[in-house]
Amino acid sequence: MRDPLPDAATVRVRPASADDLPAVHRLYNDEVLGGVATWDIEPWSWERRVEWFAEHDENTPVLVAEQDRQVVGFAYLSIYRPKPGYGCTRENTIFVDPRFHRAGIGRLLLGALIEEARRIGMHTLVAWIESENVGSIELHRSLGYTVIGTERETGFKFGRWLNTVEVQLMLREPRDAGA
Repeated sequence: MRDPLPDAATVRVRPASADDLPAVHRLYNDEVLGGVATWDIEPWSWERRVEWFAEHDENTPVLVAEQDRQVVGFAYLSIYRPKPGYGCTRENTIFVDPRFHRAGIGRLLLGALIEEARRIGMHTLVAWIESENVGSIELHRSLGYTVIGTERETGFKFGRWLNTVEVQLMLREPRDAGA
């Protein structure tokens, strides 16, 4: 039988620190080996995780959700594309420990990412979600994201082709062309 789910009110979302990296590293590599929320097929090395964390700053924050001093999920914003014209767009990514799925932790993390994106002056957020991950797609929709397309068979993992659903949240009203 599954342990009782945590009350989201007892979960704290905060900026990640280097002390959180072992838990982040474990959660991510567990997903690499067993899930399709990432299409990496080889676990990350510890050195790569440390480099990844060092690349994140106040404009690409990493957040963790913790309950009873245990990291139960993490989320982060990434540069969407390196060209300067994309500077006001960020990609969001969320990982929640499977033991805590459907407990409201993803909602807390995504809500906090949205607030961080507004704080740093972003215009839009995007995410790519494996098409069978209905829970994540619905989570994003519930917080205002719109499904803007499906990319068919853009990934291959565990011996099968995977589709991606792209979602987008406009944080500010779109401007008229030329404005």
